[in-house]
Amino acid sequence: MANKPSPFDYLNSINNKVDHPDLEHYSPFMANRGLSWFIDTVMLANEMNIHHSLDKDIQFKFLFDTVRKKRRFSKWDKYKSADGIDAIKEYYNYSEDKAREVLSLLSIDQINTLKNKVAKGGMKKKAN
Repeated sequence: MANKPSPFDYLNSINNKVDHPDLEHYSPFMANRGLSWFIDTVMLANEMNIHHSLDKDIQFKFLFDTVRKKRRFSKWDKYKSADGIDAIKEYYNYSEDKAREVLSLLSIDQINTLKNKVAKGGMKKKAN
């Protein structure tokens, strides 16, 4: 069994005009998000957001047929956890959402205390 295609495989397919035969795992949201970074494709991505109820194969074909062939690369923002969230999650065994709620209730000293309590230890390398 072949690996599940990533959203980037579909974006590359749209941008490079290489038809992708398997649309089972195609995510219109991710394709629209990837195309929304560029001035020449943002309106097409918005059009598909407006017509989100269309079948995903129709949405793919629309983008495939209307987006001009071009190499497009962008950095995707990655989620960054707020300082102290991981310590709260580990110490209290809370979910991400619950830890975010608790974070606003704790002082900086309390958060630092939690960080020290959940620290795993180990040696720190000296910088030369």
